[in-house]
Amino acid sequence: MLNEGLTLMATGMGTVFSFLVLLWAAVSIMGKVVAYLNKIFPEEVKTVVNAMPNANNDVELAIAIAAAKLRK
Repeated sequence: MLNEGLTLMATGMGTVFSFLVLLWAAVSIMGKVVAYLNKIFPEEVKTVVNAMPNANNDVELAIAIAAAKLRK
């Protein structure tokens, strides 16, 4: 009976270990594929333009406080 338990434990642990090795290999390969595709098709870099370039921080703070008070 002990021998059957050890066999079952070894089979289960071997199955889990095999799955984790396959998962690790798949993630590693996917990382390399994505890195290669990023070299071929780079993403566009978008620049953020400030909507109010000359606005004072106090004005923005006052607007945020007023909006917070209205939400109450």
